[in-house]
Amino acid sequence: MIMSQTSNIPRRTFLKASAALAAGALFNPLAQAANERRTVIIDCDPGQDDAIAILFALGARDRLDVRALTAVAGNVPLNLTERNARIVRDWAGQTKTLPVYAGCPRPLMRPLITAANVHGKTGLEGVELHEPLAPVAQQHAVAYLIDTLKAAAPHSVTICAIGPLTNLATALTDAPEIRDGLREIVLMGGAFFERGNITPAAEFNVYVDPEAASIVFASGVPIVVLPRDVAVKAPITPARIAPIRAIGNRCGAIVADIMAAEVKYQKGRRGVEEAPMYDPTAAGYLVDPTLFKGRLVNVVVETTGQWTLGETVVDWSGHSGRAPNATWITDVDADAFYAALQASIATLP
Repeated sequence: MIMSQTSNIPRRTFLKASAALAAGALFNPLAQAANERRTVIIDCDPGQDDAIAILFALGARDRLDVRALTAVAGNVPLNLTERNARIVRDWAGQTKTLPVYAGCPRPLMRPLITAANVHGKTGLEGVELHEPLAPVAQQHAVAYLIDTLKAAAPHSVTICAIGPLTNLATALTDAPEIRDGLREIVLMGGAFFERGNITPAAEFNVYVDPEAASIVFASGVPIVVLPRDVAVKAPITPARIAPIRAIGNRCGAIVADIMAAEVKYQKGRRGVEEAPMYDPTAAGYLVDPTLFKGRLVNVVVETTGQWTLGETVVDWSGHSGRAPNATWITDVDADAFYAALQASIATLP
């Protein structure tokens, strides 16, 4: 059953799923060898920063074997996120080789909240959009995740999750055995030291579907979190946009235009000429994890708080006694990150 495709799930189902997944054994992340190429599925809600992250990953072919894009409702509704994923696929010249699957159109238990005020009505403010050159795949994204992970070798597939976690949580709830195929979940979401960007307590991706995030954090799968804490430490600035534009290719111009639109939004909103670098940090971690630093901690998600719904409660100092379940990233070599982004985009059309 694909729960969020048809209706909101009852809370007792969510609690049962969380408890069942929490009972699974937590295994240690597998170390990434210097010359290793990861198998990756990108679960996304494009979104300006999603588009940059996808292109970053697709340009790093020596490091990442991106098998599919699975779209979820988030920054804009599903009909736009799956369309935008297909447009980004076209930009990268992978229209015929990279499938796009449409997933859940709403959170597990709540109405959809979007960020169209930030990303624009299309979700990709700042660039001209064409009609996608190929259709979306017929299979539902959740069914694709389940089938793919059931068939995968043990601990072989990394999910790069850069939107609300509805697709992944639904797959884990419907088929908990898919954990065996998962090597790691690398996700952009949450906030601790930096606090929220949609409420004082919550970051957008987690806030949109906190029940889904709770299920994923309780899954026992190794998780690496790229939160707002690190996004603000690699800000987009005009000086960092210029080298991307100077690449001279189509994707370089597109990425530069999107980055410029993000900076423009923040200048209008906060009066500063810089913007946090959100989803691309997850792609950057996959390309070169040595650029990042963090700590293995316990993370739980607030699903009932009147003022703190969607908060990622990070036990940074170990006060709770709960076992660690995620690596929480707090620092990045920002200059090296942008150099890696530039090098990756330079390989694309």
